[in-house]
Amino acid sequence: MTKLTENIKRMLNALAYANAGENLSAREKMIYLSSSEPAVAMLAEPFVAGSAQKQVALYMGSELSADVMNYVMQTCARLNHGLTVLTFQPEFHAQALLKPYAEALESAGITLKLETLAGDPLNGLSRYLRRHPAVAFLACNESGFLGRGLLNGTQRQDVLPVPVVLVASNTNKTKVAQPAKATGTRAA
Repeated sequence: MTKLTENIKRMLNALAYANAGENLSAREKMIYLSSSEPAVAMLAEPFVAGSAQKQVALYMGSELSADVMNYVMQTCARLNHGLTVLTFQPEFHAQALLKPYAEALESAGITLKLETLAGDPLNGLSRYLRRHPAVAFLACNESGFLGRGLLNGTQRQDVLPVPVVLVASNTNKTKVAQPAKATGTRAA
């Protein structure tokens, strides 16, 4: 009977940590699954996988659209994710672009991490994203370097290991002229 009880505990532990499995190494999974602690006690503890908070990555070029930044901040707040800004620009330039949003990020409780990358943009992004599994997805401006490349088919989509969200900026949209109101009388 104790063997059955232990197996049930192991199954319950596996179910309790099913969502956390993607954040754990194989060794950490085995430790949790082989634990003899009751599943209820393990469920009561908050799960922290190596204290790495999930992140939304933002690819930022030489400019930062307010629409793109607002989308990313709202998404981070809804998902309770941190924000990692990836750029190939000098750090002082990137910080200057992010400065207007610092107060909004702080008030929303979003942790910001700025990473300056070097080399070929697509390879640099891919390398960073492969080494940081906490990144849920990559957001970028659809009219920027990466966005245009993905939309036009000049960038291979399978190179990046995470989903890419292309964010449209209202400033990039063409305004449609409103039809003029007709004046005069109508014949019946």
